[in-house]
Amino acid sequence: MSTYVYGIAADSHPALPDGMGGVGDPERPVRIVKAGGLAAIVSDAPEGLRPKRKDLLAHQNVLAETGAGGPVLPMRFGSLAPDDEAVAGVLAERSDHYKERLGTLAGKVEYNVKANHNEEAVLHRVMAENPEIRAITEANRQAGGGTYEQRLRLGELVVAALKSREAEDAVDLQHTLEPVADAMSVGPESTGWLANVSFLVERESAEVFLSAVEQVRKGHPHLEVRVNGPLPPYSFVEPGPSEPAGTGR
Repeated sequence: MSTYVYGIAADSHPALPDGMGGVGDPERPVRIVKAGGLAAIVSDAPEGLRPKRKDLLAHQNVLAETGAGGPVLPMRFGSLAPDDEAVAGVLAERSDHYKERLGTLAGKVEYNVKANHNEEAVLHRVMAENPEIRAITEANRQAGGGTYEQRLRLGELVVAALKSREAEDAVDLQHTLEPVADAMSVGPESTGWLANVSFLVERESAEVFLSAVEQVRKGHPHLEVRVNGPLPPYSFVEPGPSEPAGTGR
């Protein structure tokens, strides 16, 4: 049976609570695999594991429980290894890397910040900032809507202005929040978000970071900003491969 990996800690990490359960139905008992001065928090992997709410919450709960006792490098949901022996082999082989990451991430959490435009508000801003768009809009209005070519030209100008505003706002958000974080990781682009960025923040300085987020909101009323956190620092387990060999997500 495959081994499911939740995270990696120092082998001096406090013992797990008795009877801790992990993913699966019924819950698979959580155990420790030690090697190279490290401890991997693992369980048996259930067959056909999928990211269902129950198992996602179980994964998060194991990390929250173990993280309360000290630094833990969190693995992504679905991280698998062939067996406990394979996990121990990778711990021994990559001991220095994981110990360095544990030291770097001690006392830190992750906040993910996503932002997109309020369509009506950003359109008003684009109109206010662009005299050409205002002029063509007014000319089309006086002409009863304007010709097809005029409407097409207006549409092209608006799209270009919105793209430019998206890029500027993404940079502004990063420049405001990066100084109050220890590290920043830009996430993959996704439809509907002009920014998707994770920040590594000292747990004790979280209020400073969240105040900076409010500064972004107040300074950019045409932005809708969402914050998710505090989270285990998934985005900062690297540099270097973050999961035992043979794992999958």
